[in-house]
Amino acid sequence: MRATILIAMTLGAFAAAALAADAPRLVGPTPALESPAAPPLARPLNTEGRRAMRNYPEQPPVIPHAIEGYQLSLATNRCLTCHRRQYTEASGAPMISVTHYMDREGQMLADVAPRRYFCTQCHVEQTEARPLVDNTFIDMNELVVTPGTR
Repeated sequence: MRATILIAMTLGAFAAAALAADAPRLVGPTPALESPAAPPLARPLNTEGRRAMRNYPEQPPVIPHAIEGYQLSLATNRCLTCHRRQYTEASGAPMISVTHYMDREGQMLADVAPRRYFCTQCHVEQTEARPLVDNTFIDMNELVVTPGTR
């Protein structure tokens, strides 16, 4: 019984000392109940052209132009005013993929499927942002050895 009390008192003393001293914090420089200011968004590139290379198969293409102020809601989708099938000839914009006109069962629809309506769910603006972490990705084309080159 005495040993238990002694251990509890010792642990309590260590805990008090750790709290009193400026012990390293695991939550970062901002206190837990405060919200830090968000970092500024990276500037979008306004290349106005298609980006040819993608990093992996089936990667959604990036948006090569600024979309700030574009309305994207249940009632309005500004992207479709240029990229919908019937407007591409006049706008010069690439048509959205035919897969965007299919329902879940693969049936073709007359208009964009509801599950493909919100473009920014998959597509993002191309920016000048630096990668957050180092990337060691190697494209498949670089890994493939052409016959007769060894």
